[in-house]
Amino acid sequence: MKQKVNSSCPLNCWDSCGFEVTVENGKVIKVDGDKEHPITQGKICGRGRMLETKTNSNERLTVPLKKVNGHFEEISWNQALNEIAEKMSDIKKSYGPSAVLHSHDYANNGLLKNLDKRFFNCYGGATHLVGSICWGSGIEAQTWDFGSSDSHAPDDILHSRNIVIWGRNVARTNMHLFQKLQEAKKQGATITVIDPIYNATAKISDQYISVKPGMDGLLAIGIMKYIIRENKEDKSFIENYTVGYTDLLELVNQFTIEEICLKAEVTLTEIEYLASIYINGPTSTFLGLGMQRYANGGNTIRLIDALVAISGNVGVQGGGANFGNIQVGKSFNKDVLTLSAKKTESRTFTMMQQAEGILDSMDPSIQMIIVTCGNPIVQVPDSNKMIKAFQSVETVVVIDHFLTDTAEMADYVLPTTTVFEEEDIYYASMYHHYVNYGDKLVEPPGEAKSDLWIWTQLAERLGFGDAFSYSRDEFLKMGIEHLESDGITLEKLKEEKRLPLPVNHTPWNDRKFSTPSGKFEFTSELGYEKGFEGKPHYLFPSESGHTNPALANQYPYQLLSIHPLRSNHSQHYVLIEAMQSVKIEVSEDIAIEKQLAEGDKVRIHNNRGELTGSVKIMKRAHPKTVNVDEGLWHKFGGSVNLLTPDSVSDNGQGSTLYDCLVGLEKVD
Repeated sequence: MKQKVNSSCPLNCWDSCGFEVTVENGKVIKVDGDKEHPITQGKICGRGRMLETKTNSNERLTVPLKKVNGHFEEISWNQALNEIAEKMSDIKKSYGPSAVLHSHDYANNGLLKNLDKRFFNCYGGATHLVGSICWGSGIEAQTWDFGSSDSHAPDDILHSRNIVIWGRNVARTNMHLFQKLQEAKKQGATITVIDPIYNATAKISDQYISVKPGMDGLLAIGIMKYIIRENKEDKSFIENYTVGYTDLLELVNQFTIEEICLKAEVTLTEIEYLASIYINGPTSTFLGLGMQRYANGGNTIRLIDALVAISGNVGVQGGGANFGNIQVGKSFNKDVLTLSAKKTESRTFTMMQQAEGILDSMDPSIQMIIVTCGNPIVQVPDSNKMIKAFQSVETVVVIDHFLTDTAEMADYVLPTTTVFEEEDIYYASMYHHYVNYGDKLVEPPGEAKSDLWIWTQLAERLGFGDAFSYSRDEFLKMGIEHLESDGITLEKLKEEKRLPLPVNHTPWNDRKFSTPSGKFEFTSELGYEKGFEGKPHYLFPSESGHTNPALANQYPYQLLSIHPLRSNHSQHYVLIEAMQSVKIEVSEDIAIEKQLAEGDKVRIHNNRGELTGSVKIMKRAHPKTVNVDEGLWHKFGGSVNLLTPDSVSDNGQGSTLYDCLVGLEKVD
């Protein structure tokens, strides 16, 4: 008998879609969109639909594995858990708990995925990761400027006269914003896309502007310079609700418009057009993730924030510098779930430089790595260094659905459940403010177990099982019970399947900012407190002709690594045979220069690694630009992260994945 059930997408994505899942005879047979969901309204992407294939895949791990003499052997859960717990107990006694590294990423947005932190805190602490490969620079930058990274509600775009999509291909990564763009355009709003690559979003725009990769902050300076020169800045907002404006003026005066046009590779006409868009608001700006993945990434977002502020588009309907929406994630009581007070010691590595942390760690050295919700051998920059680091550690434990590249390096691999095989509530701190409920719909294959079951079993063996002596419902209630006064209870969420969280739909409309000064900070006090330059300033990308001419001469092309269309990061490559090869996209000028045709084999390389794949020619991409979609497994030809740097961005919280130059040669 078929049954249709409302559920949720768990993927780390802007949209956090509602699902309608068809179950028949204990098996998920179809995943569609929930037509009644207030935001996603029945439309879902191919990544979400792939979760049916993922759940039913014959490639799924179904029993615990142990590596013996270089080969995996199936073992019982009891043996796996006993041996892992014994090793953890011995490590804690001999070295302390921070000799264990917890390598965690964001493959699943379930609230109960935070219980891994509860486990490690009760263990006494561990070495854990801070910052984010994906969006860390931008979140930190907006925290310096506004006090948080908060976005306007999805429907607010209908109040916009002008809409600027800056470095975000919403057609690929934020499909429901793409629908709102189409609706706003029908109502008369203009759409402007700024991006090095002419993409599907640019096709519906009124104006497309191609900017040199890594120079978005410089373009923002140029627009501000023109606005100020024309005496069109919002003086009232600046005088009453900001600090540090004179420091911004000092920066803007360091550059001429001609210099900006030359280095950002834009025209004066384009700068004038953008200035007119911003001063004739309300103008909403939607910022992408790629442009903050440079050494100057935090600066880039701060300068665009400053542009939005001086043009009078902060705290007004139809405006905003929309990057993250972390007020959504802050709605949950994660402290009660994680029990951070239980840890007795702690150490941090940045997510980007965990390989360096592992290799250089002393007092104590890393004795064990436990990987959850991630595939770091593929996803973390400088893959060769990551492989070396993992090989140097005595015991590696991976919890996953498939035998990924990271799992293949493990000593123990523990099979876990998918979204439809466990109960949780889901949200994304990126676009909309609805929290979704997902019930357990089917039984997992073989002996696959939920993460919570695994942590509970290990906790019992390590002597703190009482911290996990709760049901899933009890844990869920812990995370949301403070929201009861807002009409949100677990019972109501189970009944209605999705509920709005109590967030501000027009952030900063009261002109009260969460910064130390209570104002928008062009010069950031928090930045100074953290040991960085708090004044607005401009940095060029670290791998560019402006900062390293010799390197740029050796490796003349800019490598980007955008998100794949059909896989959420590396998760679905094992399921889609057509994606299991390296595709290297090049701008038309490179194709002409190197005499390349579609399908030709080329090698891209730098001093970190190399990659060989087949050519695809990008139409209207910025000159000297190369793209390789991120997430491809090494066993299918190699990850783009064989070439990317593992350095940290200017505010210490982000990656520099896009700050990457390569050479390119045709392969006979």
